[in-house]
Amino acid sequence: MTRHVAVIGAGIVGISTAIWLHRAGIAVTVIDRGKPGTGTSHGNAGVLAACSMVPVTAPGLVAKAPMMLLNTGFPLFLRWGYLPRLLPWLRKYLSQANDTDTRRIASGLAAIVGDTVEQHKSLCDDLGMEHWVTDSDYCFAYRDRTAFDAESYTWSLRQDAGFVPQIIEGQDVHDYEPALGPDISCLAIMRNHGFIRSPGGYVQALAKAFQDMGGTIMQAEVKDFDLSGGHVSAVHTTQGKVACSEAVLATGVWSKPMMAKLGLNIPLESERGYHIVFEEATGGPQRPFMIASGKFVATPMEQGLRCAGVVEFGGLDAGPSKAPLKLLRRQAALAFPGLKASAEVEWLGHRPAPSDSLPLIGQVGQTGVFTAFGHHHIGLTGGPKTGRLVAGLIAGAQVNTDLAPYNPQRFS
Repeated sequence: MTRHVAVIGAGIVGISTAIWLHRAGIAVTVIDRGKPGTGTSHGNAGVLAACSMVPVTAPGLVAKAPMMLLNTGFPLFLRWGYLPRLLPWLRKYLSQANDTDTRRIASGLAAIVGDTVEQHKSLCDDLGMEHWVTDSDYCFAYRDRTAFDAESYTWSLRQDAGFVPQIIEGQDVHDYEPALGPDISCLAIMRNHGFIRSPGGYVQALAKAFQDMGGTIMQAEVKDFDLSGGHVSAVHTTQGKVACSEAVLATGVWSKPMMAKLGLNIPLESERGYHIVFEEATGGPQRPFMIASGKFVATPMEQGLRCAGVVEFGGLDAGPSKAPLKLLRRQAALAFPGLKASAEVEWLGHRPAPSDSLPLIGQVGQTGVFTAFGHHHIGLTGGPKTGRLVAGLIAGAQVNTDLAPYNPQRFS
């Protein structure tokens, strides 16, 4: 191994990249200020959501957004004092809320997430970790058929990508999942999906497997790149200089200041997301559910039932808000009226949201710095595919995916 890659970030994307690079015979050091799998990769809903390729910025969002914010029962929140800092990003974000851009974005996301279950299984292959990936249906729960039909635009884009749901109604809904409340009478069931019962534990297990393969993980904060020759030759960390032939930036929303050091101003915001784990839960579902009325996902996990969702804009520095958690708790009780738990654990994390909802994947010019961040809601889902693509680029392998939509310099 004559080459050495510094992978910055020990979440699902960074660890996936490191494993695929090591398999290609390239030495890797993963660097993160925290421990593997303890950030956003820990707190997600755990679903391998192959059909989640339609962005939030669908046509009509601009007109609906003000009422969403003013509706205390809708899972969209804003720290109003943060609005002046948010506005430049928000203008770009809302400019995508049209049919042409939505279809373009959906096409780009489908290429990253459409085969997620297979990509996770390939990542785990020969590591003895196949048990971490649970095959399952992924169900979208609606009050009635009218509520499902109201999302016909989104479902038509999914169908165009090959994701066609099975619709069941009435008593069949509660025969399929007895834990659901009486207000839910229509399900759109997506077959051939999957989930991870402990996302943080999964990434930590992958990190250990990477180390057992001979890879190195270093706990430090990366401060800068050494680009003195026009091509990265080292990264500067709080633990000293780490020499490298290439570097991969996979630190989610915290990638923005590092991109600034490369002369790129990326329109990237934190879309704050919450979860509540109902520990040792009874009365919950047996498979992942997206509850459409509350825009949250309920997933059975090792620790209990995790209900994850809500969108809040408020930056990286503010602590958690009470209102999103209250709403999430209330919506969970409505969806699963028999839900009981021994305790509850609350969590706040930061989804990396580019203004066009597409991740940044590829090399920045000829610098030897590769990007692998900006996955918005699909980090766990798209992490292994992204890592495989970036590792292929570095290793010089043929990449059978058009990477133009993810060009890290597209905002220049």
